[in-house]
Amino acid sequence: MKRKSLATIVILLIIVFVAGSVFGSSTLSADGNSTPGSQEDPLVTKAYVDSTVAELVKKELEKLGPIGGGSSTKIEVVTVPFGSKVIVEDGGELIVRSGKAVAYSADANGLSDMTDGLDIAPGKPVGNNHLILFPRGGRGVQADPKQSKGLIVLIRGAYQLQ
Repeated sequence: MKRKSLATIVILLIIVFVAGSVFGSSTLSADGNSTPGSQEDPLVTKAYVDSTVAELVKKELEKLGPIGGGSSTKIEVVTVPFGSKVIVEDGGELIVRSGKAVAYSADANGLSDMTDGLDIAPGKPVGNNHLILFPRGGRGVQADPKQSKGLIVLIRGAYQLQ
C-alpha cells in the first residue's frame, strides 16, 4: 500500500509539472500580449500533452520497479498435507481457506494477523479467512495436530513445503 501511495504522489507531481511547464510558461510581451503559437506562447494539442505525460509517468514507474519488490503478486492455491508445514518467505502473505491451522516459527516470534491486528504466537491457532503477513522468513503454518486432514491455503509470495 505504501508503494502504491508513493507511485500516486509521483504521478500527480509529474502531471502538475507538465501542466505548469506547458500551460504556465508563456511570457507576455512588453505590451502585455503574447503571440499564440510563438516560442513564448506555444500551441499544443491534447494529444501532445497526453503523450508527454504518459512518457514521463512510464519513466517514473520504471524507476520504482515492480510493485511488491519483485516478488510474485499472483495468489496460489496450495494444499498442505497433514504432517507438513508451509514456510513463507519474507513479506509473503497467507490465508487459510480450509482446515485448522496453527502458527509455526523456528524462534519465539509469531505471525502478524492483519485481520485482527494481533501477533499469533507459535503453536497458536490461525483463523480461517484471516490475512497473515510474514515479516521474516522461517515462519509458516501447519495443520493442527488435533485433526487428521491437511490444509488448503492461499499464498502470495515465495514459499516451500516441508
